[in-house]
Amino acid sequence: MAKTVTIERSHRLDGTGEYYFSRRLREIAELEAATGRQIIKLAMGSPDLPPAKCVIDRLASEAQRPDVHKYMSYKGEPILRKAFAGWYERWYGVQLDWNSEILPLIGSKEGIMHVCMTFLNNGDKVLVPDPGYPTYTSAVTLAGGEIVTYPLNKQNGFMPDFEAMEREGLDGVKIMVANYPNMPTGQTPTPELFERLVDFGRKHNIMILHDNPYSFIRNNRPMSILAVEGAKEVAMELNSLSKAHSMAGWRVGALMGKREWIDAVLTFKSNMDSGMFFPIQAAAETALALGQDWFDELNAIYYAREKQGYELLDALGCSYRKGQAGLFIWAELPEKFEGDSFEFSDRVMEAADVFLTPGGIFGREGRRYIRITLCCPAELLEQAAQRVKERFRL
Repeated sequence: MAKTVTIERSHRLDGTGEYYFSRRLREIAELEAATGRQIIKLAMGSPDLPPAKCVIDRLASEAQRPDVHKYMSYKGEPILRKAFAGWYERWYGVQLDWNSEILPLIGSKEGIMHVCMTFLNNGDKVLVPDPGYPTYTSAVTLAGGEIVTYPLNKQNGFMPDFEAMEREGLDGVKIMVANYPNMPTGQTPTPELFERLVDFGRKHNIMILHDNPYSFIRNNRPMSILAVEGAKEVAMELNSLSKAHSMAGWRVGALMGKREWIDAVLTFKSNMDSGMFFPIQAAAETALALGQDWFDELNAIYYAREKQGYELLDALGCSYRKGQAGLFIWAELPEKFEGDSFEFSDRVMEAADVFLTPGGIFGREGRRYIRITLCCPAELLEQAAQRVKERFRL
């Protein structure tokens, strides 16, 4: 009989569980298969709309070339880096050196891990928003860093409380992660916020890592932290074509910052992958050249869905702020509901076959919130609202 080989997984995975949506959606699929129920899933923010036709056409035409199927540059081809530089200048008023201050990524999600692995030593502390994108926490943990959360809530207008962070102490803090327009709260930034972030980083010798994928969705004032004078000495910014250009599956993002930091991240990244398919980079150039008409048409669809989302939340008895940006609506649980967001989500799914994201997956501050996605047809949101009206009772 062959000896069983037992290999323990790395301790770096301790405390890092399977991504919530990976586990929960698998459970829902098993439930549907076993019972025949059809669950309306209003959870993940995966855009269901296609990219512009000219982008798809560019991809198809470039893919016909015989010379584009080899390995590409680790730092991205000039065509894409120049396109990102032009995009930043056009929409954000930020000038970037395309050759040294822009690093294309296979989606901006990997950039979060790259930055953490590049700059964190074991025990270095990172300020992470609560609620916040779960990948921030997992990337810091996997890189050996220590999480220090800062709360975003109604009381502080879903903005960082800089004075509170200073009172609590910043010894050992190396990076602060920020994300505006914010996911999941939908809070939009102000110039004053970005100025305060830059000042805070400069004062305490902290890198500000700003994640900026939502600035064009349900928001008519796209902003970049790099527009603040002197920001490049303090901040790096992640951006992506996933949301604003409906290209999530294409995996195109970029990291912007000063040469010294970009080169450091490239050292790590070049050992992890070999650059993206050239036709995707060429098509991304076409996407980055799209004008205001593209964003107007995209947002008209999302605003129509938003109205249906409000109807659903009203049926649930939840309260919400209007004017949120991004692909979601962040809503507070009904006051008379005494449980947390996980219990509420389970109750709604059990009664109405509608799955809502419990805000608790984003941190302690999200325990009394739920999030619904607008990445589905308005008709599906309308159907969800009807199910809730007919079947759900607190």
